[in-house]
Amino acid sequence: MDVKEQILNLKAAFRQGMNGVASAQMRQQGLVYKLNFGIELPRLYEIAKDFPHDHDLAQALWKEEVRESKIMAGILMPTERFFPEVADIWVEQIPNQEIAELTVMNLFQRLPYASEIAFRWVSDTREIFQVCGLLLLARLCMKGCKFNESASNELLDQAFTALQDKNERIARQAYLLLMKYLTLGEEECKSVSAMLSGITCAENPVLEGRLQVLQMECEPLQ
Repeated sequence: MDVKEQILNLKAAFRQGMNGVASAQMRQQGLVYKLNFGIELPRLYEIAKDFPHDHDLAQALWKEEVRESKIMAGILMPTERFFPEVADIWVEQIPNQEIAELTVMNLFQRLPYASEIAFRWVSDTREIFQVCGLLLLARLCMKGCKFNESASNELLDQAFTALQDKNERIARQAYLLLMKYLTLGEEECKSVSAMLSGITCAENPVLEGRLQVLQMECEPLQ
């Protein structure tokens, strides 16, 4: 079965699982796609079981302006043929937060060079790269990845800089990353606590609230 036929079969499965109510709710939340079948993630994973993890199929799906095709691309892409330069291209083409989160979860965190691209992306000046870098570092923390001293210092420097960013999307992802980083252990908690002491809120109630939560999360672990 060639790629074109596989995509036709996938779209037939998408139509069968279509959820118009969910699709409408996504539009109301600002998640706009050229085509959105509104299929929930567990159902997409079930559909994926009937299709091969194939590079050409995943690339073709990614090029489609269809929500479910974008998500399925990350699920079906084999990591051994997905190179860093292609990962950069995919990030540039991510249309919204949902696809950023799901592509990080379904594909980027599985890559053997995940930490390498995460640190590179988080230091990029482009918003979508920073967001994906922060998301990916958070995912690595959730997997229990222990960073060496140099990597930990870089993570904290980048995260605390992003935490104070005027861009709320970046600031929120940095906060969520730090919350995940705290779960790695006592040493990580001490490092975060030390960094917290050097930040002033400058009449920013959102930042102040996040700093307070981070400090409270640190205290039981120290």
